[in-house]
Amino acid sequence: MCLAIPGKIRSIESQYDGLVRMAKVQFGGITKEASLEMVPAAKEGDYVLVHVGVAISIVDEAEAQKTFEYLKEIGEIDELIEHTQI
Repeated sequence: MCLAIPGKIRSIESQYDGLVRMAKVQFGGITKEASLEMVPAAKEGDYVLVHVGVAISIVDEAEAQKTFEYLKEIGEIDELIEHTQI
């Protein structure tokens, strides 16, 4: 199953001579890098849905928190974060 996980953008930097925007995105207690190429309007503090290392959409904080709560309820959040490439 493919799943996008919501996370909060903590910082953004340009890589490869400014050609690619990459973000450090926080998912619960861990931080991973994600490309922002599909969401050029994303900025620090925004919540984004990340799938396989790529932010695919911007979501509001309430929606992100609701998704995290659902994943916690079904006991999947730790496994998803630890064992998948977000």
